[in-house]
Amino acid sequence: MVRGTPHDPGAFLQGLVWYDGGFFESTGLLGQSTLRRVEWPSGRVVRRVDLPADVFGEGLARVGDRLIQLTWRSGRGFVYSVATLQLIREFRYEGEGWGLTYDGTSLIRSDGSDVLTYLDSRTFRPTRRLAVTWDGRPLDRLNELEFIEGRVWANVWHTDYVVQIDPRSGRVESFLDLAGLLPAQLRPDPEAVLNGIAYDPATRRIFVTGKLWPLIFEIRVR
Repeated sequence: MVRGTPHDPGAFLQGLVWYDGGFFESTGLLGQSTLRRVEWPSGRVVRRVDLPADVFGEGLARVGDRLIQLTWRSGRGFVYSVATLQLIREFRYEGEGWGLTYDGTSLIRSDGSDVLTYLDSRTFRPTRRLAVTWDGRPLDRLNELEFIEGRVWANVWHTDYVVQIDPRSGRVESFLDLAGLLPAQLRPDPEAVLNGIAYDPATRRIFVTGKLWPLIFEIRVR
C-alpha cells in the first residue's frame, strides 16, 4: 500500500474509473444510486447525478467521451457525457449487471457468475462469452472489473481477493489478497466489502476501495 486518501463512507461503491486526475464512481442501493465525479486526493464529490429510485447502480466504464453505467436487475444501462455527466441515452440488456470495464475494443461485463460477457461498445450487443477458471474450477461472484495492461482484474464478491484473468483463456493467472487493507473496525457493515479497482495508465498507479469504505488506497503490486 502506498497511501490512503479520503472517500465518502456512505458511498455503496459499485464502479470506479480513473480519468484526468480524479475518479468517476457508480454507487448502488435503491433510492440512493448515483453517478459521481470525485476529486482526488480530497475525495470531494464535485458533480453528482441521481439515478431513478427504482434502479440499483452497478458497474461503470469509460469509452472515449462517454461513460457507460449498468444497473443490477432492471436490465437498464445509461450512457453519459464524460464532460458534463449529462444523460445521452439509455439501453437494455439481458441478465444482471455487476462489473464493467473497457479493453480498448469491447466492453466486458460481469453478472455475478463465472462468465464474462464481451459487448460491442456502440450497440451493447454481446459478442463473446469467457468462462473464468481458477486452478481448473469455475470462479463465480466476479464483480467490479478493470482492464490493466492486457489482463482483466476482478473483485471476487465477499472476499478480499482481486484476481487477474487472461482474456484469451479465462484462466486466473495470479491474485492479490488484500485482507487487512482496511481494518475491520472501519467496516462494521457486513456489506462493506472490497469492491473497486481503477488504473491510471499514465503513471501505472492502481487504486482500490470498497463499498462504504472511508478510504481509497493506492497500491503497488510487486
